[in-house]
Amino acid sequence: MADQEQQNQQQGMRFRDTVVSVLFAALGVQSNKARERDFTHGKPSHFIVLGIAFTALFVLGILGVVKLILHLAGV
Repeated sequence: MADQEQQNQQQGMRFRDTVVSVLFAALGVQSNKARERDFTHGKPSHFIVLGIAFTALFVLGILGVVKLILHLAGV
C-alpha cells in the first residue's frame, strides 16, 4: 500500500483527483491534506483550466435554470 502511495506522489495527480479537488474547493469543503497535496503534486495550469471550465458551466447552468423558470412563468 505504501508503494502505491509513493508511486502516486511521484507521478503527480490523476485527472479525476484534480477534478474532485476543484469541485470540493469550489464548494469550500477542501481538506487541509488535499490542499497540501494539490500544491505539492498538482500542476497550476490544470487547476486554472478546470476552474474556468467549472465556473463557465456553473454560470451557464444558472442561466439555463433562470430562463426555464421565466419561460414556465410566461414572462
